[in-house]
Amino acid sequence: MSRSAIVIGAGLCGLVVAHELAAAGIAVVVLDKGRSPGGRLATRREGEARWDHGAQFLTARDPRFCSMVDGWLAEGVVAEWCRGFGGTSDGHPRLRGVPGMSAIGRRLARGLDVRTGTRVGSVATVDGPVPPGSEPIGSVAARPGERRWRVELDGVAGSEPAPGTGDAQGSARALEADAVVLTSPVPQSLALLDAGRVVLDEPDRAALERVSYDPCIAVLAELERTSALPPPGALEPGTGPIGWIADNLAKRVSPVPTATIHATARWSAERFERDRDESARELLRAAEPLLRSPVRGFRVHGWRYARPAVLHDGPVRIARGLPPLALAGDAFVAPRVEGAALSGLAAAAALLETLSSGRPS
Repeated sequence: MSRSAIVIGAGLCGLVVAHELAAAGIAVVVLDKGRSPGGRLATRREGEARWDHGAQFLTARDPRFCSMVDGWLAEGVVAEWCRGFGGTSDGHPRLRGVPGMSAIGRRLARGLDVRTGTRVGSVATVDGPVPPGSEPIGSVAARPGERRWRVELDGVAGSEPAPGTGDAQGSARALEADAVVLTSPVPQSLALLDAGRVVLDEPDRAALERVSYDPCIAVLAELERTSALPPPGALEPGTGPIGWIADNLAKRVSPVPTATIHATARWSAERFERDRDESARELLRAAEPLLRSPVRGFRVHGWRYARPAVLHDGPVRIARGLPPLALAGDAFVAPRVEGAALSGLAAAAALLETLSSGRPS
């Protein structure tokens, strides 16, 4: 009998989970509140200007992730950018998305039922018949007596499929499935479970509440001319408010001069709730000696959960005493793109074992 799953979060971790489950014959729907898949694999476009404004590059060390990356290299989804910054090389390739980091998310979403622009309101356990207005995923409706998951949607009128993925089911107020995978930042995942009155086992709850993240304020600047950043077009200053600065023209992301500036974690935390334009201007003043170009204009973005600061003690958390529920993401392995992918693989493997056994987790 086929089984079903709902994956919340269309970042790299969620997309990897969905691919693995779908390949095993599980009916899968991926939900994300963003306009496009990829999460922090994000490239912003305005006119000719382009910015990678989340994850700036990826590296690959684990053989399982290396295998994925080799496929992306062969397809032209990623390409080598450099092997170090600030004039030094450690011999290890840093890869960029082609033309930007969002290309990776678009590639992974291909062939999956990914529904972007869909905000989730709560995640709850239910039993009994599937009610009108709920969409059963796969054959869940054939097992009305089993305890399963209901994901309530908030603002479904804006639901739309990601390009090249399945059709949207905009009329459904909720989705129901055998399993749920939460790949959003852990505080957001816990809030969804709380909204659905799901009581986690005390050790599970305690382990998840220990996970924490650093924020990041990102400034996306349009430049009058090419920046003065040395090859390959990026620096990690190490002092002051700037944690990272990159030239998207030198990186071959943008056809016109633009810069991405990430503030340090501490600086971002101190100013995250303050006026964003003021913070952006302060960062731009700090960046003037590095860019040496007038700024035509700027945008500012706040990543509240930019980088895991305190990690979970394993690559996935399978909740006990509930229908199959997995929590995963880069905070479960390492604060890198590779960490998100490896956590996705671990979550898929654990869920497949649970679903095949037919027992609650």
